[in-house]
Amino acid sequence: MSAEPTAAGAPTYGKKDFASDQTVRWCPGCGDYAILSSVQKTFAGLGIPRHQFVIISGIGCSSRFPYYMNVYGFHSIHGRAPAIATGLKVARPDLSVWVVTGDGDALSIGGNHILHSMRRNVDIKVLLFNNRIYGLTKGQYSPTSEVGKRTKTSPYGSLDRPVDPISIAIAAEATFVARSADVYGPHLENVLRRAASHRGSVFVEILQNCNIFNDGAFGDVTDRATREDAKVDLEHGKPMIFGKNRDRGIRLNGLTPEVVPIGDNGVAEKELLHHDEKTADPSLAYLLSKLGPPDFPVPMGVFRQLEVETYDAAVHRQIREAAELEGTKELDALLREGNIWEIGDGASA
Repeated sequence: MSAEPTAAGAPTYGKKDFASDQTVRWCPGCGDYAILSSVQKTFAGLGIPRHQFVIISGIGCSSRFPYYMNVYGFHSIHGRAPAIATGLKVARPDLSVWVVTGDGDALSIGGNHILHSMRRNVDIKVLLFNNRIYGLTKGQYSPTSEVGKRTKTSPYGSLDRPVDPISIAIAAEATFVARSADVYGPHLENVLRRAASHRGSVFVEILQNCNIFNDGAFGDVTDRATREDAKVDLEHGKPMIFGKNRDRGIRLNGLTPEVVPIGDNGVAEKELLHHDEKTADPSLAYLLSKLGPPDFPVPMGVFRQLEVETYDAAVHRQIREAAELEGTKELDALLREGNIWEIGDGASA
């Protein structure tokens, strides 16, 4: 289906409008296929002209993404996609700029870049595919691999304590932080729609299965038979209840979370922790980011969403204010003002 402007002036697209003519070259069964489909569906429904989307990637399996999307794209260098995206967004604030990266690309060599893009609140949308392994280079342990992970580079088990992507994003005070999974189609699309509408630094961790080198890394959270007991959905203003029978919840005992039964033989819902994604203090969101097996379910959904002036908007505001205060000048005048020196030929008088 080709895009046609609606009465309101917004284009109408279908999923196929965002599929490029390139052959998708991921391993059969890779979770990236499902993510690609969700992104294409989401973009089609946003009402944003296709030429205003840009996807920037680094290096890794996930970083093939720009080839498979019929939008502007930039396959950049290892770990540096957030820096390139920052420059683009500042130069062209009218564009919808997305970064697609992986746990190795973003959190190893790219850790410094992604950290500062989040703390600056640059209006870019980071999608981090987390499969807890280096897939493109054939199965080495990554920054998110669990302790004891046996791989080609850790034959006796990894000794590294893993990085938690959500905890890092919240500590850097990204203004939109969320988690979903490759097989959570409607859930992932809802998170992506919310991410697209947010003005500020977006960080979405997508749990993604690498069926070749790390199959089932998130099986308890993604398998239909187990996931209702293994995850808790984050819903703003609602109590944190989970389980197939919706009979368990999370309560705070001081600053310590605990799983408690609810209902006739347990506590009342009003005693449970109620999720608040709008609070400016990141403490609660950080506490939630540390929940996980074996003692707790994995939180899924939006951890926090705040409206704060973006870095790119602040840059352009500062330029306008400086121009109003000092006026505009020709380039030659700017180059010649301030401390300047003239270098002679050294000849004596």
